[in-house]
Order: sequence, then structure tokens, then C-alpha cells
Amino acid sequence: MNYILFDDSEVRAHLLPLTFTRPVCEMRVGILTIREKWEFELKKKISVKTEGYLAGKYPLLLSEKENNVWINGSIMPSDTLVKAIKSLEVNHAIFSGSTLVAVNSGKKGIKEFPGKGTDTGKELKRVERLWDIFSKNGEAIEDDFKRVTKGRKSAKVSNTNTLIGKQIFIEKGAKLECAILNSNSGPIYIGKNAEVMEGAVIKGPFVLGEESVVKAGAKIYGPTTIGKHSKVGGEINNSVVFGYSNKAHDGFLGNSVIGEWCNLGADTNNSNLKNNYSEIKLWDYAENKPVSTGLTFCGLIMGDHSKCGINTMFNTGTVVGVSANIYGGNFPPKHIPSFSWGGADGFVTYEFDKACETAERVYERRHKLFSKTERNILSEVFSFTAKYRKK
Repeated sequence: MNYILFDDSEVRAHLLPLTFTRPVCEMRVGILTIREKWEFELKKKISVKTEGYLAGKYPLLLSEKENNVWINGSIMPSDTLVKAIKSLEVNHAIFSGSTLVAVNSGKKGIKEFPGKGTDTGKELKRVERLWDIFSKNGEAIEDDFKRVTKGRKSAKVSNTNTLIGKQIFIEKGAKLECAILNSNSGPIYIGKNAEVMEGAVIKGPFVLGEESVVKAGAKIYGPTTIGKHSKVGGEINNSVVFGYSNKAHDGFLGNSVIGEWCNLGADTNNSNLKNNYSEIKLWDYAENKPVSTGLTFCGLIMGDHSKCGINTMFNTGTVVGVSANIYGGNFPPKHIPSFSWGGADGFVTYEFDKACETAERVYERRHKLFSKTERNILSEVFSFTAKYRKK
């Protein structure tokens, strides 16, 4: 079978601004992205059906020799679901209520969904809203920890560290000295060549991705995931950093999701709880208004390439778009459109060419190329989000 993860269009709209620059299946929740979870379970590389302007980076690969099986990219795998998909017959589908879970279209593309199908009859593990990423992160870490550590032995670390509990896995090349890791509340996974500096205190569930760094004296409470090639410090609680982003200094980040290529200046803080303990609303692009999250704890959502200056303050339920630059005193608005430059005193448009110049420099610092494909994606986002920026 040739497997393809497709964007659920309704879910994609709810997951903006994070899905401005990636398919739904590239959400990182737990140790792995949704796509990586499926590739692990199915033991095959999987392509993606997403928006046209993202296809250059995330191409669709159809097969004329194998049956093409399409899987909803917002759904995380389970043993039962994987088994059902592997045995899916041609022109049959799996549903969960009205939600298409998977369909086998045979040796061809898919023009319309077949009428034949079975219902899973079970609640699926799924990312449908922005706050699902951090609120479902604990269970996802538990699942991924079992996936990636099964039958393997953890690398040993220096006896200067204090390791509490039996759910700690250290990949080869990781460096830890004089750190405290407590896995009694959930597993802790330290990725390849990652570093935990002296005096850091980490309470699971927690993930530190490959080549990432926890700075000295950091205090991190799970469930928290720090993706690849990131630096974090200060205090972090129940948050997800997708990767290639930095919160390297003191300050608080809680109940938040930070995309890729972001930087939070020194002493950046976000509120994750209202003073009156009321339910928090979050800007939703699909609804074009703030919507109820059902949560009393909800912090900052930040799209790719966005930055904020020192001492920046974010209110509860703030959504920052792609490639925004925020600075100054007082709280900025709770919805900051993509390519905005400014703060509480007002915003102007962050000129596209200047934004790309910054992105190019940031990529160079990580020895990566800011390609024409990446630029084209940002160009589409710049055009689409113009309607949200004040003229």
C-alpha cells in the first residue's frame, strides 16, 4: 500500500496560523509529529495531500503499482486503527461518525469518497483545535515514549545528575550534568545530542528533541515538548515548541504552542490564567472571531518565523500569526496578524522582502538554506493575510 496523509479542510482552518506553513499532519504533539507517528507504525515513508502552495515542500506521491490509502492527517494512530487501515479493501473507507478516517482508492487518485464504509465506533486521538496540541500532549508523550523506546536501552549519564523514577530515556550523544529529572509524573525523553545544563529541574512528561538545549537553572513542568534544534530557559509549563525556536532566557511560557523559527526575547512572559478564573477565548481563523476553548488555562499560540523583543507581555489566549515582530511595553492585542510589526501602541506591515531577509539570516545560523520554496510559501501567507492587517 502507498499511504497518503490528507488535510481535513475544516480542521486545517481551525489550526491556522500553524497550518499556514505546514500540513495538519506536521503538528508536533508528543515526541513525534503526526506524520512521524504514522511512518513509525506503518514502517513506510508517507506523502501528503495539502494546499497547493505547500505542495513544493510537501509533495503528493501517488502510486500506479500499489493501492493508494488516504489517512486523515489530524488523527493519531492506535494499534486498532493501524490494523484496520492495513486491511482496508479497495473502494472502502473507515469513518468516525461523519469524519472520514481513511479510504483505499486503489491504483488511482480519489475523486470522491466512496459510500461503502465502516465506523470505528471508538473515540479517536485527534488534533482538531489549537489548544489540543498542548492539552493532549501528555497522553501523546506517553504513547510516543512506548513507540520509540520499546526494546531499547537508555544511554547512561553522569552520576552528577539526579534521576527520579523509571521512565527516563536518554539517546546517545546527549549531555546532562547536575540536572534533576523526575519521571514519577510522566516519562522523560532526551533526544540525540541534546543538552541539559547544570541546575535544570525537569518534571515529566517531557521531551527534548535532537540537538536542543535546556539552559542552566531552567524549571520545566510537563507535559512539555521541545522540538529539534531549540534552546529553552526560564520557566515552562505544559507547552509545545515545534522546533528551531528559542526561548533561551528567563521568563514564563505556559499552556502555549510555539512554531518553528521563532525567538522569544529575554524576560518574555505570557499569562495563561485570567484573574477571575473564567474560560479563555482564542482567535479562530475559521470563525473569524475569538471562540471558547473550554479551558481556564490557555496561553500563547505563535506561528512560524515570529519574534518578540525583551520584556514582551502576552495576555491569556493570544494568537500571533506568521512572521510577526512584536516589541514594547504593555499587552499587545490578543490577535496579531501575520507580517505585523509593532506592539501595544499599534502595528504596521512587516515588509515582505525584509521579513525574508531576516528568515534567510536565521536559517544561515542553523546552517540551512532559506530556499525559493520557503520564500514562495511565505509569499502566499503574506497575500492571504493582508485582509487581517490594518492599512
